[in-house]
Amino acid sequence: MNKTVFIKNIVVNDSRFELGNGAGSDAIHTTPIYAYAVCKFKTDTNLEGIGLAFTLGTGNNLVCEAIKYLARHIEGKEINELMSNFGETYKTMAEDPNFRWLGPHKGVVHLALASVVNACFDLWAKSRDLPLWKLLLELSPYDIVNTLDLSYLEDILTRDEAISMLKQSSLTKQNREAILLKGYPGYDTSIGWFNYSDEKVKDNIKKAMDHGFTAMKLKVGSKDHERDIRRAYLVRETAGEEATIMLDVNQQWHLPEAIHMGKALKGMNPYWIEEPTHPDDVAAHVALAKEIKPIKLALGEHVPNKIIFKNFLQSGCMSFNQVDAVRVGGVSEFLTISLMSKKFNVPVVPHVGDMGQIHQHLVLYNHIGMEHKALFLEHIPHLQSYFKHPVSIKNGHYQIPDNPGMSSDLKNI
Repeated sequence: MNKTVFIKNIVVNDSRFELGNGAGSDAIHTTPIYAYAVCKFKTDTNLEGIGLAFTLGTGNNLVCEAIKYLARHIEGKEINELMSNFGETYKTMAEDPNFRWLGPHKGVVHLALASVVNACFDLWAKSRDLPLWKLLLELSPYDIVNTLDLSYLEDILTRDEAISMLKQSSLTKQNREAILLKGYPGYDTSIGWFNYSDEKVKDNIKKAMDHGFTAMKLKVGSKDHERDIRRAYLVRETAGEEATIMLDVNQQWHLPEAIHMGKALKGMNPYWIEEPTHPDDVAAHVALAKEIKPIKLALGEHVPNKIIFKNFLQSGCMSFNQVDAVRVGGVSEFLTISLMSKKFNVPVVPHVGDMGQIHQHLVLYNHIGMEHKALFLEHIPHLQSYFKHPVSIKNGHYQIPDNPGMSSDLKNI
């Protein structure tokens, strides 16, 4: 039953979390401060919509200021009426003439858009008393596509084609609902942060495997190439040949370096190499993918919008799509990019700036509602205690969330 809920005003919070002890470190962020630009909708009921955008500390306040401006497009709206044709509102916000010059569709203003959009989806699910994944599955293909902005994608994905794809997938969705019983597989990113010692990495691998993880990721991208090579082979030796090992460069190699390192790392059989070079350089990724076959490339954490994702998908160099709903324009753009990715037969394995809270819902919908493969979802535990309804991991699998909304409510905010 739909509950009528009017958005009265918006509260914005700049929430930052120091990690310490090397947690979260990579080749560029040596002492990271995880941060959320939080958009909170206050309503005429006891319900609140909570949206998140992820940043790394300094600059989070800029995103918060941009949220305050974009909120004027949402204030006073009834949530169910708003979401019935949300794609139009999304486009209006993304194309706001006072902000578009600062993007378009990237940077501070697009991160702010993500937080506002995510709050809309969270409140919508709460108004239906449903977890987000279930709401999305109960919506018709027509209703889903109404939440999307497909402009500039007409050459590869029309509105009619998107509806047809979802209709076709809906015919067999019951065949994929078994995942609701066993949970969605995860992989452990926290075993191999950049500043962790070799001994800590080895200990973390053993702990992760004891907790049921069979896939894990190591941070590389050091100026000392031999350090990266040694640690990558150490992970393979410790985890064993059957483990799935990914390597994350955090954009630190130029193309010649990436080619050299890709060839040097072939022997440890990485499942993918992630963000090997500058995230805007499509041509470099195409060249690299050809040079280091059969190693595959994963990217998307720092790809800012649907158009650049379109370009990467068209290029053929992207083997794994890491679109992040707290990095692009929220759930709406995430679903748009997932549809494109499905058309190009590229699996979606999100980067989890939200620590998996929102994405646990989205990958369930992607699998059941879009027929995406259920490969695995990144798991990072460091902010778990700050959420009212933290993700639950058992035997290396995300358990199915059942609280209304998208699990983005933070404590004391």
